[in-house]
Amino acid sequence: MKVVVVGCTHAGTAAVEQILQEHPDTEVTVYERDDNISFLSCGIALYLGGKVKRLEDMFYASPKDLEKLGATIKMKHDVLKIDSEKKTLMCENMETHEIINDTYDKLIMTTGSTVVVPPIMGISDSRILMCKSYAQARAIHDTAKDYKHIAIVGGGYIGVELAESYANTNHKVTLVQSRDQVLNHYIDPDMSEKVVDLLKEHNVDVYLNENVTGFNRDDDDNVVIETSKEDHKADLVIVCTGFVANTGLLRGQVDMDRRGAIIINEYTQTSNPDIYAAGDACTVYFNPTHEHAYMPLATNAIRQGALAGINVFGNIQKYMGTQATSAMELFGYTIASTGLTLGHALEHGLNADVVEYHDNYRPAYMPSTEMLTIRLVYDKDTRLILGGQLFSKHEVAQSADTLSVCIQNKNTIDDLAFMDMLFQPNYDNPFNYLNLVAQMAVAKERKVK
Repeated sequence: MKVVVVGCTHAGTAAVEQILQEHPDTEVTVYERDDNISFLSCGIALYLGGKVKRLEDMFYASPKDLEKLGATIKMKHDVLKIDSEKKTLMCENMETHEIINDTYDKLIMTTGSTVVVPPIMGISDSRILMCKSYAQARAIHDTAKDYKHIAIVGGGYIGVELAESYANTNHKVTLVQSRDQVLNHYIDPDMSEKVVDLLKEHNVDVYLNENVTGFNRDDDDNVVIETSKEDHKADLVIVCTGFVANTGLLRGQVDMDRRGAIIINEYTQTSNPDIYAAGDACTVYFNPTHEHAYMPLATNAIRQGALAGINVFGNIQKYMGTQATSAMELFGYTIASTGLTLGHALEHGLNADVVEYHDNYRPAYMPSTEMLTIRLVYDKDTRLILGGQLFSKHEVAQSADTLSVCIQNKNTIDDLAFMDMLFQPNYDNPFNYLNLVAQMAVAKERKVK
């Protein structure tokens, strides 16, 4: 069987490795228009902040690694056209401009996403940069050496992480967010306030509810960020306003959602049975709402890519969906989340509620401890756990994973209240804090009745 993989960052790399580990005789050809594969964009902030010394360490695989497995790797090759009926594709060697025609038995689309470039006047200014790829990361790092005041447009994960990195490297930082909170896909407003306060404590100027309407230069050659409320000035601007699926090659040939992300079934198969998709190019099945959604996360990409590599040989292993579990470290604190926020649960018409636990993560008699905040979102009708958010100097990211498993397995607040968890004073109280927050939810519902 001949398998062609188009695009090779996280999902593509995982697919190729999976195919050739299990079926080494398969003919696998990869077309990638960049000059690198497997770049972890989540490492950009680590590199800018000096926690990672070499940006090159953010690659976990190379073209040579895949070639050793038996794949044919065509770097700097841009696929121009795909004909799904004839199972053919046409691409261009970006260095020689030679046109290549190829065929496939099975096609895996892992073309990823591109940075959303808002249609804003002046955004083409050379001192306004995007943030996703290796080349963009290198440009951001090199440019920031020469400028003191950095403005970041967008308060999602990347924007907040960049704000921390620049603040830790003696830059003046301004963060402009169009919504009334940061990390709006992952945490509720109450938790956002903690994050914003933490940013401000480290001298980051945070401006919420401000839509950027244009960029300009003043007489002193500062970049002027024009917003719906006021103007801000900076030496350099980083735009982090989200991603859009890169799926133009298959438009009109497979089913897509309204945002252009490819819709896949439980075997990562598109509406065309010979075409599979994974990663930022496609939707995920979001378990808390039982709906297809667009959530461009590396964790989703790697899992989907590996499953595509399994299922091109038949409907072998189902995709379990996702809870969009994620975490970040910010000025020594961990912020972690999984599933639905209360706001998003209510938007989806669920009869949802929330309880908040705020206490030390382990007994006060220990030499030290840290305060921990947990928000647990649940469905009042079914008592199912819908989501959770955690904030502490204590490392609580793994607790978000535990809540993710609870959502995946359709556990209720009653289950979690007495779920078997270790007790050892170094780590927690006789009832683990996840038990305790669930017990709060059970008690709240008992009072309602």
